[in-house]
Amino acid sequence: MIFHLNTLVTVVLALFVFGSLVLIHELGHFLAAKKCDVKINEFAIGMGPTVFSTQRGETTYALRAFPIGGFVSMEGEDDGSSDGRAFCNKKPWQRLFITAAGPAMNLLLGYLLVLLLTTMGNAIATPIIHSFDAEAVTSQYFEPGDRILSMDGKRVRTANDVSFYLSREEDGIVDVEVLRDGQRVLLPDVHFKMRNLQGVDMVEIDFIVVGEQKSLLNVPVYAFDWTVSITKQVWFSLWDLVFSDRYGMEQMSGPVGVAGAIGESAAMGLDQFIIMVAVITINLGVFNLLPLPALDGGRIAFVLLELLRGKPLNPNIEGYINTAGLLAFMGLMLFITFNDILKFF
Repeated sequence: MIFHLNTLVTVVLALFVFGSLVLIHELGHFLAAKKCDVKINEFAIGMGPTVFSTQRGETTYALRAFPIGGFVSMEGEDDGSSDGRAFCNKKPWQRLFITAAGPAMNLLLGYLLVLLLTTMGNAIATPIIHSFDAEAVTSQYFEPGDRILSMDGKRVRTANDVSFYLSREEDGIVDVEVLRDGQRVLLPDVHFKMRNLQGVDMVEIDFIVVGEQKSLLNVPVYAFDWTVSITKQVWFSLWDLVFSDRYGMEQMSGPVGVAGAIGESAAMGLDQFIIMVAVITINLGVFNLLPLPALDGGRIAFVLLELLRGKPLNPNIEGYINTAGLLAFMGLMLFITFNDILKFF
């Protein structure tokens, strides 16, 4: 009985999170399209058969059966149209604005959630070293008061950056730049202690960072830096997935895997649930900006190509490319979902 109750709670939470993030994303497209006076035929949450719909003016508002996405159907979006209010007849900057508004809303929501989490916390974790653990290895390189500025040339904004960069290390040897007594100091080949966790070698952080008191000025700045840090994590993870052997396809998670992660984070407390939702919405925003067919980034790439060519691509050709991309994306999601389900057995 407990298993079924937990499963039900997880499903309800996942549907709420997915539905909310899709709504925020599509609302961005919708509001931007309205601002540019584009005719909107349908605003839908979900995919597949229509469960409920209502007509308001020229737009149908619909709830569809499968809560795995949504869309804003604009006149002339995937084919030509003689309507002056059609998406395809709007200026390039307007189409860029409308297309980018969806991912931008997801990123904005991520920032607001991180801002909420920062406000709830007791202090701000800075990348300034306070003290060292017993038998710390890094105490021979760092000094209390050192502010870590970069690791292997990558800028450090928050303590979260330090953790993330070190999590990607395979040998535990890093070039670190610190601010010490007002001077930039480069510390080459800093050795971190390694430990094996479930067959994976990971860096062990053996120092404690300074917690800074919150204020009206540093909270929004820190929340922004933390959001940038999460965005970098998402980007590097996508890069590693495609261009390195760090992760395999079996480690990707679809809706089923993400739903399980949402349930686990909720069981760990409100703060863990908030950061999980923040990571998911930022992930959604970054992923949608990738220049791939059927994604917002792909549509942005077509508009940029139009600006370079001085004329638009044939809308039918663009439509075929986006349709092919959508089918490929749906096939990938089915594969990932199948793998997620297999993990339960």
